[in-house]
Amino acid sequence: MSASTQDPHWRAVAERDREADATLFYGVRTTGVYCRPSCPSRRPHPENTRFFASAGAAEEAGFRPCKRCVPDQSPHGDRQAATVAAACRAIEAAETTPPLDRLAAAAGLSPSHFHRLFRRATGTTPRAYARAHRAAKIRTALGESASVTEAIYGAGYGSSSRFYEASDGLLGMTPTAFRAGGAGTGIRFAVGACSLGAILVAESDRGVCAITLGDDPDALVRALQDRFPNATLAGGDPLFEARVALVVGCVEAPGLGTDLPLDIRGTAFQQRVWAALRQIPSGATASYGEVARLLGQPQAVRAVAAAVAANPLAVLIPCHRVIRTGGGLSGYRWGVDRKRALLAREAAPA
Repeated sequence: MSASTQDPHWRAVAERDREADATLFYGVRTTGVYCRPSCPSRRPHPENTRFFASAGAAEEAGFRPCKRCVPDQSPHGDRQAATVAAACRAIEAAETTPPLDRLAAAAGLSPSHFHRLFRRATGTTPRAYARAHRAAKIRTALGESASVTEAIYGAGYGSSSRFYEASDGLLGMTPTAFRAGGAGTGIRFAVGACSLGAILVAESDRGVCAITLGDDPDALVRALQDRFPNATLAGGDPLFEARVALVVGCVEAPGLGTDLPLDIRGTAFQQRVWAALRQIPSGATASYGEVARLLGQPQAVRAVAAAVAANPLAVLIPCHRVIRTGGGLSGYRWGVDRKRALLAREAAPA
């Protein structure tokens, strides 16, 4: 069918909407070429345009694929995602971090172009991705290796001194204590009840390090024990019980907020996302894309979503305020019904 300027299909072409690339194709009668909506080619006149639901339908109608947007191949974004995924696999498989120029050469790109592409897709740089992967490896190796030194070198660190410089941020304790399952580490915790079910609040010497919600109090405690089986877990004293009461108060009235000290650990990108979430005011919401744009990395939507899902502190880091574009609630680590309830409380007049 021919286009009209009021047709939503034409608007997708006029705005070069990449989100429509997978489901919409347009053919130009005057050239005999068909394209994706995001094609950078000069826009045709609406009266010369036909729309199709697939590349095959366009070719059956006699149109040939554009050489700029190559609509008969995977979308550009998919190809870029595949390029980044291959680089991630190469980083994970390497004993030491591959140099940027080697990763770029494998992708057929210049180092600067590859670096920008990788950061857009993952929300972090290749070097930072490698560090995060090594951190995951060291956590596993500390539990399996014969010694801390063996674990450090087995995880790809070139020297023990370099690892020890970063170990506190990676593990939250010394490598020896982590390897011993948290031996010597003190964690106070308490389980209470709130209108959303059971709530567990845990605190290290630095501040609140875990807030979890659920239906089964015992399951919340077991999850904490499983993380650090040899840590010294102690029930809260009266001062800590007061902290728990403050957290429960934030659950019941999420707009109140609190200045409790927090012990938050994660990758550099996760830290940035969590800081951005704390800037979303009570009663407001933001989409994953809006958070990514706030960070200055609009293409890192999936990385933002992963960081949101990894949030360790329910309510105090308000990941419940992040929703899908269009208003859908999406998922929530502690259940969509709890997310809905929190948002309803914040939207209610004071």
